[in-house]
Amino acid sequence: MAETEHITVADTSSGPGGAEEPGQSVDVPVVELLTGRGFITGKSGSGKSNTASVVAEKLLDNGFGLLIVDIDGEYYGLKEEYEILHVGGDEECDIQVTEEHAGKIASLALEQNVPIILDVSSFLDESEAETLLTEVAKQLFAKAKKQKQPFLLLVEECHEWIPEKGGMGEVGKMLIKIGKRGRKHGLGIVGISQRPADVKKDYITQCDWLVWHRLTWNNDTKVVGRILDTNYADAVEDLNDGEAFMMTDWAESVRRVQFHRKQTFDAGATPGLDDFERPELKSVSDDLVSELETISEEKQATENRIKDLREELDKKNSRIAELETELQDARDLQRMAEQFTDALVGHVEGYNPGRTAQEEMRRHRERFVTNGDAPDARHDGDSDSKADENGDEGGEPADATSGGGFGDAFSAFAAGGAAMNGGSPDDSDASANGSTTNGSGGDPDEALAAAIAAVEDDATEQNTSPDADEVEPDDEANSVVTDIVADIDAMAEKTRRMLSYYRAQGPGTPLNAHFSAGGSGDRTSAYARNRTLRLRGLIEHVGRGKYDYRLRDLVDEESDARLDEDEREELASRIEREAVDGHSTSQ
Repeated sequence: MAETEHITVADTSSGPGGAEEPGQSVDVPVVELLTGRGFITGKSGSGKSNTASVVAEKLLDNGFGLLIVDIDGEYYGLKEEYEILHVGGDEECDIQVTEEHAGKIASLALEQNVPIILDVSSFLDESEAETLLTEVAKQLFAKAKKQKQPFLLLVEECHEWIPEKGGMGEVGKMLIKIGKRGRKHGLGIVGISQRPADVKKDYITQCDWLVWHRLTWNNDTKVVGRILDTNYADAVEDLNDGEAFMMTDWAESVRRVQFHRKQTFDAGATPGLDDFERPELKSVSDDLVSELETISEEKQATENRIKDLREELDKKNSRIAELETELQDARDLQRMAEQFTDALVGHVEGYNPGRTAQEEMRRHRERFVTNGDAPDARHDGDSDSKADENGDEGGEPADATSGGGFGDAFSAFAAGGAAMNGGSPDDSDASANGSTTNGSGGDPDEALAAAIAAVEDDATEQNTSPDADEVEPDDEANSVVTDIVADIDAMAEKTRRMLSYYRAQGPGTPLNAHFSAGGSGDRTSAYARNRTLRLRGLIEHVGRGKYDYRLRDLVDEESDARLDEDEREELASRIEREAVDGHSTSQ
C-alpha cells in the first residue's frame, strides 16, 4: 500500500462563502478519509457523484482499498482505468452474487485489498439486494475488527437505507453501527444523497467531513442552515456544477471549492442524442472470479439437489395416495364379498328363520375377534401396532375370491346341490347319477341362482313366520347399545380418540386422526388402529384415502326393528355418552 498521506481532490473557488484565494489545492488526509465518516450531498446534476468518483480514483491511484455500494449502476466506468471487481445481479457484472458470497466479498476487500463495486441496481427483488448488502456490511465489520486496516465503504443514495422518517431496516442499522463504531477498527463510511432532509440527522451530525453541492429545495437548504449557517443556506442554491461548500474537522473554516473532473467514463451522465459508446473495460484476474464462481456452483448444486428431492418426494406422495386408494377399494370389495359369502354359507349350514340380524352381527364380531383384531390393548403406545401400512393387516384374507370366498361357496354348492335346496347330506344318493333333487345338473351358475332364491325365500319366511322368535323393541335397543358400547370400551385409548376425531371433524385420513389422538403419526400404527374401527363398522371409507364416522348407520344395521330418525338418534347419543364422549382428542 502506498505511503501517501494526502490526496488532492479540488481547488478553492471564489464567491459567497469563500474565504480563501481561489485556485489553491484542497488536500484531504487519507487516514481521516478512509476511517472517518463522510457525507456528500447535492441535487441531481450538481456533481455529487462526480465528487465521489474523484475520491475513489485518488484512493485507487494510491493503492487504497474501498467498496462502493452502487444503487444506480453508474460506477462501472471506473473499470476503464482500474482493475476493480464488479459484482452484482446481472450479466453485465464480472460475476453474479447472492448473500452466500458476502463472506468471500468481504475477505477479498479487506484481506486481499481488492477494490469492489457492489452493484445492487440489477436486482429485481429489492429484498435480495437488502439481504446481500446487510450480509456484506456485517462481514466487513466483523473482519475489520481483526484486520485493523484502513478501508472505506462508500454508499450511494444512503437515504434509502438510513431514512430520517419511517422505519429503518437491517441494512440501515448495520450502516449506522459502522458509522458509530467502525472508526476504531479502521472501517470508514461515506454516505451520498441528493436529499439531505431525508437522511437520518444522527448520521449527518456525527460526520467528520461534509460536502454540500447545489441544493434548491427549501427543506434541504434548511438543513444547510442548521449545520453550517443561514448565509450558506442562501449561497448553496447558486453553486455551479462541481462546486461545493466543504466542512471538515481538520480545517478551521468552511471552504468553497471546485472539485476536479473525474478521469474515467461517466456512466451516470444523462444520455444525449449522440450514440452511446461503452468504453473498453479492464478485466479482473480469473483467480478472483473463480473463487466466487466456486461458491455459485456449490449454491446451484445445492438448489438442484433440493429440487430433485422435492420432485422425488412429490412422486412418492402421489404413489402412496394411489396405493392407499387401491387398497381401500380392495377392502371394500372384500367386505362385499364377505357379506355375500356369509349369506351363502348361512344357507349351506341350514338357515334358521328365527335368527335375527343382531345375531349375524355378533357372529361377525366373533370372527373379527378370531382374526386377531380385537382392540383389547388398553395402553396408548404405538409400538404394539406393527401392521403393514400397505394393507397386509393382521392376517386378513388378501383375496376374498379365493381361499374361502366365492370359489369355495360355489364348489360347495356344486358338490352338494341337495343342500343348496334345503336338503340333507343323505339326499346325495339321489344325485349319484349326476342329477340333483330338483332335476338340475351341478352347473355353478344354476347353483348360485338357486342359492340366491333360497336366501330370498327364507328372508320372506322369516318376516312372515308366526313362529319366529320376537324380541321386544326396548330389549333389542338396550342390547344394541350394550354391545356397541362394550366393543368401544374394549378398544385402546388412542383408537377411541381416533373415533372421537372422526365424529368431530368428519372425513379425514388415518394419519391425521392418529396424530390428533396423541399418536406419533406413525403410518403402521395409524392404519392398524383405523382398521379396528373400520372392521367394527364405526367408520367407513369415503374415497381419496379418507374415512368418516358412521355410528348411526351401525345402529340401524344391528337393530332388527325399523328405527325412525329420532329413535336412531337417541340410541346413537346413548352410545356416544357412554363410550365416546369421554375420549375427546383434546384430552
